[in-house]
Amino acid sequence: MNRSALLSSALFTLLRNKTRSLLTVLGITIGIAAMICVVAVGKAGQAQVERQLDNLGDNLVWVERGGRAVNGVRTGTQSNTTLTMGDAMAMKEQMPLLKEVAPDVNGGAQVVYGNKNWYTNYRGDPLEFFSVKRWVIDQGALFTQDDIDASANVCVLGRTVQTQLFGREDPIGKVVRVKDLPCKVVATLQPKGISVYGTDQDDTIVLPLTTAQKKIMGVVWLNNIFASAVTPEVVKLAGREATAILRDRHHLRPEQTDDFNIRNPEDVIQAKLKSSRTLSLLLISVAAVSLLVGGIGIMNVMLVSVTERTREIGVRVAVGATEEAIRLQFLSEAVMLSLVGGAAGVLFGLAGSFLIGRSFGWPMEISLESLAIAVLFSVGVGVFFGYYPARKASLLNPIEALRYE
Repeated sequence: MNRSALLSSALFTLLRNKTRSLLTVLGITIGIAAMICVVAVGKAGQAQVERQLDNLGDNLVWVERGGRAVNGVRTGTQSNTTLTMGDAMAMKEQMPLLKEVAPDVNGGAQVVYGNKNWYTNYRGDPLEFFSVKRWVIDQGALFTQDDIDASANVCVLGRTVQTQLFGREDPIGKVVRVKDLPCKVVATLQPKGISVYGTDQDDTIVLPLTTAQKKIMGVVWLNNIFASAVTPEVVKLAGREATAILRDRHHLRPEQTDDFNIRNPEDVIQAKLKSSRTLSLLLISVAAVSLLVGGIGIMNVMLVSVTERTREIGVRVAVGATEEAIRLQFLSEAVMLSLVGGAAGVLFGLAGSFLIGRSFGWPMEISLESLAIAVLFSVGVGVFFGYYPARKASLLNPIEALRYE
């Protein structure tokens, strides 16, 4: 019996019992659809976390002023003013593991334009800050090193501040007031979204470091030192080297705790990414259980079919059908059931993934590999659970089969 004859025979047999075949196919359909949706949702979640990791910075090494405990008292971060430009320069000069260093000051301020105002977080930074933190210019051009040297009254707006103050109006060249300081808007930043800590990264305004230090804050110390390591693998090592250099510069004795803090936001993102992958595997396991149930349904239906068609099997053997032909006949019916269920599952899975993405605003990604795996899995289920009924049919005694009532 050739393949086309096998398939047409299997399809004809299944169509004779439409309701039973439909109910049998349903288990496979649900399992395949659930698996495709779960994989798509898992990929969307992982992509979102990976974007957070990418937005975090270029191999970020983050030093902030204030230790977790100073002289036995838990004061928290940002509690002292021992971090200085000298520390940033020492890190830059003494640490070959770093390719860029960006000293930073920041604070909160009311920003006013015309009759609109918005309370936001301002930052004072050098040009290296934008590459270290992977900020991309949307409109205009960054302030220059000459602006930093001259403490110029210029600023760069994040998307949230731009929207709140200007709406659809072009902000480039306009003047806003940061506290009482008038600043000319020279550029805007492309949006980054929510940070790993749940804050709006776009709710910010960036000024030259010297402008913020001298004209707004009136300080010489720093809030943070952001640095970029040469590779992701040396970020932790660079943090340890920075700790040694800063402890030496701050004249801290071995028994004294750090008066600064090395932060590792990447650890938080990696933990979220690991949790996302674990959850995806758990959901895929649940979907696999539904496929297992669907496969058992196929086996049950095929066993019933063998019983119902015992006399037919006896006639076929009597006229010369081999055991292999009988086995292939019933196995092809099981595979046909699983293929139909798999095809329907793929369609429902794609539709479900699209609806989930539209509902939650997630960029859903359906890989061809996942679709291929789903189809192969459905065929595998048909072969695995259809083999036993097919073998049972092929081993029937033809004389007893012809006598079967």
